[in-house]
Amino acid sequence: MKWSQAITDYKHYLQIERGLSKNTIENYCYDIKKLTTYLEEHDTTISPIAIDSETVKQFIYTISKTVNPRSQARLISGLRNFFDYLVFENYRRNNPLDLIETPKIGRKLPDTLSIDDIDLLISTIDLSYSYNGVNLGERNRAIIETLYSCGLRVSELTELKLSDLFFDEGFIKVTGKGNKQRFVPIGATTQKYIYIWKSIRNHINIQPGSKDILFLNYKGNKLTRAMIFTIIRNLVEKSGLKKTVSPHTFRHSFATHLLENGADLRAIQMMLGHESITTTEVYMHVDRSHLSEVLNKFHPRK
Repeated sequence: MKWSQAITDYKHYLQIERGLSKNTIENYCYDIKKLTTYLEEHDTTISPIAIDSETVKQFIYTISKTVNPRSQARLISGLRNFFDYLVFENYRRNNPLDLIETPKIGRKLPDTLSIDDIDLLISTIDLSYSYNGVNLGERNRAIIETLYSCGLRVSELTELKLSDLFFDEGFIKVTGKGNKQRFVPIGATTQKYIYIWKSIRNHINIQPGSKDILFLNYKGNKLTRAMIFTIIRNLVEKSGLKKTVSPHTFRHSFATHLLENGADLRAIQMMLGHESITTTEVYMHVDRSHLSEVLNKFHPRK
């Protein structure tokens, strides 16, 4: 079996058997391609069936010189999943990563923005900014408001559809990881900004395949993930905010602010679409001063 065939089969497995999204599948296969590139550079034609633990160790050792422990741990996990699949399909008898330890990286607390930071970024948006006759300033405000007020992943934002908006009920339908759907509350302010963008959107020449997509570029096509990162990066630079901000920062801020204001952890889990509440519990570590206030307010032995 050649690497190209093994990767193609693995992609089909991830899509059909596990129901993963295109972006997630590409991330799973990214580290496998790193391994194949390494093998090509070292002039070896060893197949995925025959590769042994020692060769994989040498690859990981080489990679460890250029990436941090967190990236190294992700790489090992991705390769282990791939070879587990080959074992499952009876292509191999064992996994060459079984005896390879993952580096200990600890728990990284998410970066967050304060409410003042959020207000600063939104106030920095030039609402009159247009390109080719399309007001993109209003679109950008609706994007930032939706990311923050609904706690969406960037892929969930770019895939958000007009048919997913249930404003009369106060919810939007979000399609998350593994194509799992959930309903997330949406406030009146964010609804208002989306309505403004929709009125602009109606005058765009929308391309086939994007008719139901909410956020579009000036050409009428769905926005890419990279474009959302660019919008945010430009906004941060213009605002003068001295923080590293990505689309996910708004999601972290959404959860943190809910927790600080007394929201139930289980409710936050449902809105974020976390499969396990242990994933949501990371926010319990973000603001220890808030936890102290909760103890002092509610514990009988304060």
